[in-house]
Amino acid sequence: MYLFDTDILTNIVKPRPSPSLLTRLASIPQEQQFVSTITISEIVYGAMKSQRPDYHLKMLEEVLLPAVNIIGFNAKAAYACGRLRAELEKQGTPLALADLEIAGIAIANDFILVTNNLRHFGRIERLKSESWI
Repeated sequence: MYLFDTDILTNIVKPRPSPSLLTRLASIPQEQQFVSTITISEIVYGAMKSQRPDYHLKMLEEVLLPAVNIIGFNAKAAYACGRLRAELEKQGTPLALADLEIAGIAIANDFILVTNNLRHFGRIERLKSESWI
């Protein structure tokens, strides 16, 4: 099962999305593809700040969301997130809360996080992650 980070979803709607990403997505059954409510929030935020919010929201609602399953931030993910946040702060390598929440969801559900930011998420030892770009 795969959880897609925000940078993966925004790549899909670029004028020239990554061919390797599109190929890999096509090979994974839809029932194994997930996006978190945290990522949806980040995409809506980015759309609202853009010059074309209506276009970006339409792409989200009509192209991206129908193609994936949505998973929320529940208590199990919250525990994982809180632990990660404390561990990384103790190590002096904190991450943004939204990224920790996404990682918490992936860990709590035993998902592989698909991201183009492996260096960023690589600080989290328990997190399984891959880049398809």
